[in-house]
Parts: sequence; C-alpha cells; structure tokens
Amino acid sequence: MIQQIETRQIDTLLNEYGESHQNKTNILIHAIAVPSIYWVTIALIWSIPVPEFLVLMDITFAHVLAIPVLYYYFRLSGPIGAAMTLLTIAVFMSIEALYLQGVNIWQLSLVLFVVMWILQFVGHHIEGKKPSFFKDLQFLLIGPAWWWGHWLKRLGIEY
Repeated sequence: MIQQIETRQIDTLLNEYGESHQNKTNILIHAIAVPSIYWVTIALIWSIPVPEFLVLMDITFAHVLAIPVLYYYFRLSGPIGAAMTLLTIAVFMSIEALYLQGVNIWQLSLVLFVVMWILQFVGHHIEGKKPSFFKDLQFLLIGPAWWWGHWLKRLGIEY
C-alpha cells in the first residue's frame, strides 16, 4: 500500500507563489518591494483618521486590521506567524518614529506604494510571468510569508 503524504497549505501556497519568482532579478526586487509594500500598506491604513475613542486608546485601523492578518499567518505556520508579528511590530515602531520626526506618513506611504508596485511589475516583466495575486488575491498576503520562508530556511528554522 502506497501512503500519500499530505502537503501542508503553507507549502502549497509558497510553492505556487515561488513558481512565478524564479528569476534572480525578480527575486531581488521582491526582497526589497514585498516588505516595503507590507510597510506602506500598514502605514496608509494607519493614516486613516479614527474615532476619538480609538485615539484615546492609541489604536488605529491598522492595529485593528493587524489582528486578523496575523491570525491568518499563524494558521498557516507558527514560525511564519511569529516572524510576521515581529515584522508588524517593527513596522508600527518605524511609523511612529517617523511620525514623531514630523514625517507625513500618508504622503511618504503613497509615493513608496506606487514606486514599490512599479518595481514589482518590472520584476514580473523580467520574469515573464504574471504576479500570483492575479490568480488569487490571497497571494497578496503570501508574498511576505514567502519572503520570510527564505530567511527562516537560511536560519535553519522549519516553517
């Protein structure tokens, strides 16, 4: 009797995402653009005005949205979820630090958002394959997990 090994969802998603990320230039572009897009997305949402009761608690819509996003990552993989939590904390800390320095987070984020997405599409043009999220929007969240998967492998951590 042949025993079939069940593939974990995280492995399936990362492998499928990786199919359109084989070219070294595209991989390098994604190594920069993917975490940057994660940062700017949070920063753009952070910039949306919130009701007074949330201001008093020092909570933004980005904080609220981070909870289900991190839950999604933890459901896929504990180490990926932990890594994304660390990234998310670093993102919030850097946004706050820039804001305290007088940086207009909304404007900076908008410019970086456009630049990073242009880079992503340049990378996919070089690769000769469409971005994975054209097939399934879920891959917008898989990009950062794929990025972390590379780093975790280098550190010898099984995700």
